[in-house]
Amino acid sequence: MKNVLTIAGSDSSGGAGIQADIKTMGALGVHGMSVITAVTAQNSLGVQKSFPLTPEIIGEQLESLFSDIEIDGVKIGMVSDVEIIKIIREKLLKYSAKNIVIDTVMVSKNGYHLLKPEAVEELKSLISISTLVTPNIPETEILADMKIKTQEDIKKACIKIAKLGVKAILIKGGHSDENSCTDTLYFENSFYHYTTPRLENKNTHGTGCTLSSAITTFLAKEKSIPISVELGKKYITKAIENSFDLGHGIGPLGHFIEIYKKLSIKY
Repeated sequence: MKNVLTIAGSDSSGGAGIQADIKTMGALGVHGMSVITAVTAQNSLGVQKSFPLTPEIIGEQLESLFSDIEIDGVKIGMVSDVEIIKIIREKLLKYSAKNIVIDTVMVSKNGYHLLKPEAVEELKSLISISTLVTPNIPETEILADMKIKTQEDIKKACIKIAKLGVKAILIKGGHSDENSCTDTLYFENSFYHYTTPRLENKNTHGTGCTLSSAITTFLAKEKSIPISVELGKKYITKAIENSFDLGHGIGPLGHFIEIYKKLSIKY
């Protein structure tokens, strides 16, 4: 069995962050492990508070895992500040980590800033050693330092971000106003487009975490980057289709729907 690590924040409601990542990895047949970077007070209505862990304990978690276990893929989510990013980069380089996927978690759906503005430049240094980065359009505008209005803008932004050194860029199109959702992958000087119908479903808590974890899992299973993105998109589409109500706000995805069906568990 392949081993996949998520480096991210904990979501107390279980819909996003570490919890969504571990669910995704388990559903897709790998052993999921975690390095927690922050504890959040969070529910279906959004993030109320975030409490980052110290760089020391984050570094110790990484040392503990990499010194003992063969890690086939690394997904990185919420990383908060400069010093946390520095220690993660240091450890990943020390152990020659492979299949690194960065979900550029900057702002929560309810507007809570999960990445300090001064940490953006340091995040770029982490992106430079990664396999794939998966920003949405607002995050892409920050990373590429440009406004995005058209598909041509997305292509230009991909090329700009690629200059950081990352192997591939997947710009998610969920923030567009179109009836369909097109994600754009830039890899080895070629563009790939993944278009799905826009699902009319309010329960989308943890979509970015889930997609990036799914892609990391398929990379760990030795699929190519384009195929890993394609399979990740198929998984998250089904998870959104089977999401459910929780609390008074945005509910989580149906990560385990296929398992529930096989076990004849009422969903």
